[in-house]
Amino acid sequence: MIVPASLFTDGVILPRRKEIRIFGEASPGAEVWVRLHDSAGYLLAEGFGREKDGRFVACLAPQEARTGCMLTVESEGDSRTIRDVAVGEVYLAGGQSNMELPLSGADEGPSLIRSHRDPLLRFFNVPRMPRCDQEQKQAIRECRWQAIEPEKGGENSAVAYFFARRLRETEPELPVGIIGCYWGGTSITCWLEEETLRTLAEGVRYLDQYAARCGRKTMRTYLKEEKLFNDTMEDWNGKVNRYRQEHPEAPWKEIQEVCGICPWNPPVGPGSPYRPGGLAESMLACVVPATLTGILYYQGEEDADKTDRYDELMILLIRRWRELFRDPALPFLFVQLPMWLDDGAQDTFLWPRLRLAQAAARDAVRNTGMICLLDQGEYGNIHPTAKRPVGERLYELMAEMLRGGGAVSPRALGREIAGNTVTVKLSAPVRTRDGHAPRLLEIAGEDGIFVPAEGVPADGGLRIWNHGIAHPVSVRYAWTDYSDRVNLFGGNGLPLEPFLL
Repeated sequence: MIVPASLFTDGVILPRRKEIRIFGEASPGAEVWVRLHDSAGYLLAEGFGREKDGRFVACLAPQEARTGCMLTVESEGDSRTIRDVAVGEVYLAGGQSNMELPLSGADEGPSLIRSHRDPLLRFFNVPRMPRCDQEQKQAIRECRWQAIEPEKGGENSAVAYFFARRLRETEPELPVGIIGCYWGGTSITCWLEEETLRTLAEGVRYLDQYAARCGRKTMRTYLKEEKLFNDTMEDWNGKVNRYRQEHPEAPWKEIQEVCGICPWNPPVGPGSPYRPGGLAESMLACVVPATLTGILYYQGEEDADKTDRYDELMILLIRRWRELFRDPALPFLFVQLPMWLDDGAQDTFLWPRLRLAQAAARDAVRNTGMICLLDQGEYGNIHPTAKRPVGERLYELMAEMLRGGGAVSPRALGREIAGNTVTVKLSAPVRTRDGHAPRLLEIAGEDGIFVPAEGVPADGGLRIWNHGIAHPVSVRYAWTDYSDRVNLFGGNGLPLEPFLL
């Protein structure tokens, strides 16, 4: 008996120019042959695998992009045929709510859903299941690839959609597949197995802290609390969606006044999707060890007030996911948090800290990239609906990392101090978009207290000073949870990354 993973069903897109891993369940001792044929029936590649611990993995030689292929999986008289197979590029889209935000809830989304058809743009959305149980197994078995066609696909990630749409526009003959694996409100620790988390002190702290919050709560008690929470959230989300449909231009503040504040207060417990280590097993493991072109990741909001070591967790995640997907150089593209502050709240200065931690992870691990969204975000709304800029900037980053020639944000490379002036070296020249002086610059003297600073782009860098600081020791830019005063941009139109030097 063989059962290919649901990732390998009709319509699957396989990655080009890499070893292709086909996997699934198999009977004890089974020997499995996998063959890939083109549209004319010509054998392109074949691979062999043996059952181990109830599973098999067979590898096919790298292929170029093509469509209309057929995949067969055979073992001792048992055979499965998978049709409409394409070879192209495949990206895993992971993270929390801003990656999860569906196309139906994004700007331009409803109009695109009504009309867009693209048989070579396909999504495989891993079912959002918090626990490894029979319900989870059944949901995974029933999961299938879905091509973009009118009136379908509204549940797909808007960020991933705009990324893939841009890629398809650039290379119309290239099939593109997105594997969606995300859950709103999740910590980065939800996507790492407990065993992996225990290799890092900060991971252990998260596990111990969560265990202390759970106490001796039973699964039965937790499930009752979970149902009440889910029913409450479903009711609120329904109100929000209906109001948005009736008032598409309504600002978030108005939506909250009509529908109420988001009743976000998920219970803790042994079966929660928000427990450290949980979703790594109940969701991510379902698509491991698929071959991927790259990873798109948007997460961090949940951890901004929980850790000062987010960079350590991020580095651990990147390395562990590369191990799981058997690619030590797998491109990992992620989103730096945009501007955000809850309506009426005071600036916590936690988001700028996390933004710098994200940049530190990017700088510490090779073949990673990060997009800057300092000019994006929405006051009072942690889920901004403008997702096209996010997806398209991820595409530009991918183009730069994989092909060369994409656009990326300028960033600080270092500093020099001369007298009362700090000169920041930049990766590319910047200018003010509005013609005014640079904003959001601060400088500190020997007392370490930051005060507003003046600045001017010069010689490809940025000169910063305050006449009241005779001996500066540090400068920073955009050190705030939220501001709508960002005006420093590169010549390519992308914002300067925040910095602390």
